[in-house]
Amino acid sequence: MPMPVELSFSNGAAILTIDNSPLNLINAEVRAGIQQCIFQVLETGATRLIITGAGTTFVAGADAKEFGQLPVDPQLNDVLLQLAHLPIPTIAAINGAALGGGLEIALACCYRIASTSTKLGLPEVNLGIVPGAGGTQRLPRLIGIEAALDMIVTGKAVSAEQALKIGLIQLLADDPLGAAIALDDAVLEAAQAPDNLPSPMPNHFAAEVARAQVARRMPGQNAPHVAVDLVAASAMTPLHDALASERAAFLDLRASDQARALRHVFFTERTATNKGRTYPRPSRDAETAIVVGGGNMGAAIAYTLATAGISVTVVERSASSAEWARENLQKLIDQGISRGILSPDAGKAVEDRLVTVSGYDALPPTDLAIEAAFEDFAVKSAILTELEGALPPETIIATNTSYLDVNRLSDGLKHPARFVGIHFFSPAHIMKLLEVVRSDRTSDDTLGAAFVLARRLGKIPVLSGVCDGFIGNRILSSYRHAANRLLVKGAIVDEIDAAMRGFGMAMGPYAAQDMSGLDIAYANIRRKAAAEGNCCGHMPLVERLVEKHKRLGRKSGAGWYDYGPDGKPSPSELVASEILRVSEEMNFTRREFSADEIVERLLLAMVAEACDILDEGVAEKPQDIDLVMIHGYGFPRWRGGLMHHAKNIGKDRLAALFSALVKEDPCDWRVPRYLERVFAT
Repeated sequence: MPMPVELSFSNGAAILTIDNSPLNLINAEVRAGIQQCIFQVLETGATRLIITGAGTTFVAGADAKEFGQLPVDPQLNDVLLQLAHLPIPTIAAINGAALGGGLEIALACCYRIASTSTKLGLPEVNLGIVPGAGGTQRLPRLIGIEAALDMIVTGKAVSAEQALKIGLIQLLADDPLGAAIALDDAVLEAAQAPDNLPSPMPNHFAAEVARAQVARRMPGQNAPHVAVDLVAASAMTPLHDALASERAAFLDLRASDQARALRHVFFTERTATNKGRTYPRPSRDAETAIVVGGGNMGAAIAYTLATAGISVTVVERSASSAEWARENLQKLIDQGISRGILSPDAGKAVEDRLVTVSGYDALPPTDLAIEAAFEDFAVKSAILTELEGALPPETIIATNTSYLDVNRLSDGLKHPARFVGIHFFSPAHIMKLLEVVRSDRTSDDTLGAAFVLARRLGKIPVLSGVCDGFIGNRILSSYRHAANRLLVKGAIVDEIDAAMRGFGMAMGPYAAQDMSGLDIAYANIRRKAAAEGNCCGHMPLVERLVEKHKRLGRKSGAGWYDYGPDGKPSPSELVASEILRVSEEMNFTRREFSADEIVERLLLAMVAEACDILDEGVAEKPQDIDLVMIHGYGFPRWRGGLMHHAKNIGKDRLAALFSALVKEDPCDWRVPRYLERVFAT
């Protein structure tokens, strides 16, 4: 078996090549190999040491297989200290991605040459840790505190061109290794050894700005705050002491609950993106698609398909509707260009892949058809029948329904095995989650095609069985019901929202519902009531806000909150009085709820519903629910997802909490069967 690190020689230069295919990830064997090569170089008389990666990657970071395990010697920080103190010049020939420990290797060299396609970054905060092998100290000494904070605290990578501009690399080259071998001795002699660089100038303003951004954009997360402190300290602390502080912080964070949660999400995402490999791969990838409906959702789906290289025909009911759909598509393209997501040339290519038509008479043969009409069973069913009649029998037909029964929708189809639910989340071109909904008759081949499509679109797919709302919206309904229950018992709208934001949710339930629209929530309430009747303890809050007061949310300037001309929300006296009226009608004695009580009850409501979803087989495993809640509903990633967080609470604590709530309100609470089995083990 070849060694993952090899040493060769050319024109007096020692060349250390890291070859741990496919991404040259750093593990114990790689670290030991680098250290051994450093010792060998000292004995060879080489005039310079060049470090590069095999293939098209320099080093893409640490090997995930070592995540969560005890550190194994030699550790990277010690190896890089030896590299930084070599008595000969060292050059990083960066031939591809240099991320995490890969960039730290480059920072421990005297000189850095990168290919134009290279990305350089320190993404450790995304795993709940900080760089642990010199990144927080050598980077600010090289490029200054402000630029270092921008990279380390956000975890974002920079292009090779940007790296050259900020002084992270000294040279761009098509062939970094060849350029490193040919580099003039005088240029190398002028380059400072990495650990002889002076401390950066203090920049208290940049540090305070970074702290404020962390508090606003990453509430509750520990690693970004620690990263700011470490980078700021680089201006005042000798390098030896600063490296020791960095290593201590790295090891402390590595063992934290947040790091464990983020590692859990990392592995769960990786498993999800590989899920499709358990199903037959389609004979060909989808190259053409039809989307029925050119509204906000349909246009966003079509745009997403087109940006992935798929030619899309958007179908509307009339010529005027088709023109309206074209305008919606053009807005998305223009936004993509203005935000730097698309170049003008890429935007033109996307535009060329999009066609709008009216009616089903002249639809081209296509690989995939997606209906994206509004949530009405009769409308969707009619569209699906039209599509099947107009398209070849091998075409996969999908529904983007958020709630409706996919089994019933398939009843009217001649080829139900080729039918599947593909639930995009709004806005579809931004949200990464995709619920793949399997009907009783969906074939494995069709599921395989759906998962391949998800990978191509850069989505995170989760398989769901059939139930009202599937995984995510079913949990959301219970979350909202529990929040409304708190309202009529004494909590206040903005208190509930503030408590959930404090827990780490992207938005509180009421601000989120105002954003999506109370009319949509009301339509769903009516649909469910017609099918099932009102649930125990039903509270007619949304109905009254919509029917009586015409409050639809942000779109009407009033929902759970009042919205001024600037769009800022403020508490509504009208809503408060309506809540009091419902409380009196239901004979509740109102009381205050602490933020902890609010969070506890809303989490337990979601956990209870999630347990039922698992018990019924709608979701395959708890990790799927974690992904749905993180990527579809703003659950804090650093808590690991809903079920991971519940596991951290512990079964004894969960049992006690559920028992107390059942005793208080048996109409609204029960211990889920799934948890009863867990409690019994």
